[in-house]
Amino acid sequence: MSETKQVSNWNVPNVLTALRVVMVPVFAWVLLAYPQDPTMRWVATAIFVVAILTDALDGRIARAYNLITDFGKLWDPIADKALTGMAFVGLSILAELPWWITIIILVREWGITALRWAIMKYGVMAANRGGKLKTVMQSVALIMFLPGLAFLPPFWGWIAWVAMIIAFVLTVLTGLDYLREAKKLRDTYYANHPQEKKR
Repeated sequence: MSETKQVSNWNVPNVLTALRVVMVPVFAWVLLAYPQDPTMRWVATAIFVVAILTDALDGRIARAYNLITDFGKLWDPIADKALTGMAFVGLSILAELPWWITIIILVREWGITALRWAIMKYGVMAANRGGKLKTVMQSVALIMFLPGLAFLPPFWGWIAWVAMIIAFVLTVLTGLDYLREAKKLRDTYYANHPQEKKR
C-alpha cells in the first residue's frame, strides 16, 4: 500500500516567499530613510523589482515540481500584498501619491483576500485574467514611481501616471468583478443545496 508523499515546507518556492517577506521591511527602510537621495531611490526600486521577480519565480517552480504547500498558499499572497501595499503607503507618506488612491487600492486588495476566505464554503474564487493584468499594471506603475518622479524627466512622469491610472481603474473594476463572482458562487451553492437555509 503506497503512501502519499507529503511536500516539505522546506523547499525553494517557500524560501523565496519567506525572502520576499523579509525584503518588505528592508525595502520600506531604504525608501523612507533616504527619500531625497536619487541613488537610494534606485536601490529601493531594485529591491522591489527583485522581490517581484521572486513572486513570479516561486509560483513557476512550485507548479513545475509539485511543491505546493499550505505555507505557500497562505504566505505567498500575504507577501505579495505586503510588498505592493508598502510601496503604495511609502509613496503616499512621501506625498508622491495621493492617499485616497492608496487607501482605495489597499481596501480592495485586502478586502478581496478576506472575501476569498469568507466564501470558501461556497467554492474557490480563482484569480481571473483581469486580476492578473491588474497585478502586472500595479507593479509597472510602482516601479516607475519608486525612483522618484522629481528626479526623472517629465515624459517619465507622464507615462508613470498613465500606468498608475490604468492600474487604479483595473483594481477597482476587478474588485467589483470579484464581488459579482462571489455572489454567483454563493447563489450556485444554495441552488445545489436547497436544504441549507440562506442567511
